[in-house]
Amino acid sequence: MNSQQDSIQALSEIRDLMHRSSKFLSLSGLSGIFAGITALIGASVAYLRLKTDAFNYESSEQMTALTRRDMIEFILIDGSIVLVVAILLGCFFTIRKAKKSGQSVWNPVSKRMLTSLLIPLVTGGVFCLAMFYRNMLWVSFPATLIFYGLALLNASKYTVRDLEYLGILEVILGLISLFLTGYNLLVWAFGFGVLHIVYGTLMYFKYERGTSHS
Repeated sequence: MNSQQDSIQALSEIRDLMHRSSKFLSLSGLSGIFAGITALIGASVAYLRLKTDAFNYESSEQMTALTRRDMIEFILIDGSIVLVVAILLGCFFTIRKAKKSGQSVWNPVSKRMLTSLLIPLVTGGVFCLAMFYRNMLWVSFPATLIFYGLALLNASKYTVRDLEYLGILEVILGLISLFLTGYNLLVWAFGFGVLHIVYGTLMYFKYERGTSHS
């Protein structure tokens, strides 16, 4: 009987090692929470500065060249700050979680995950910059959600499956946003802000809360 139990335990340990070697498990739920908070702050600043939530085709046609250029410059600066802060916080919490669990952050699995994430993300970034260049602001907001969701879907096969669900929701929200151009900023804030906070909270309670007290 003991021999059978030992065999089952050994198989379980082998399965766990194989899972850990093929998946990057150091993503922190706190990264999602703080990324969401950062996005909500950035969206709030943009709304207070621009006094509008609509970046549709009709409103952009009514803007002067100077007003349009100022708006684009502000959105680019605001979005860049949000992106940099979110990335820095994500790296901090991920590295901290990896150290606590005794895992390496930079390994073959994390490299593959990062590559899978960056290909759609960089492609989407270039696409959105082109839309900004063509003064098509209303396309840029949904496009960031769609390409970001595709990036998460592409990277989810190298980490926990929860990331796949977030990616699907981001893509769906981006597609819906294409038809709700009067609420660009609101939908963007919900996708990058609220969804990230919900996802991060669920991730934290599902994977981290128990281990953080041990």
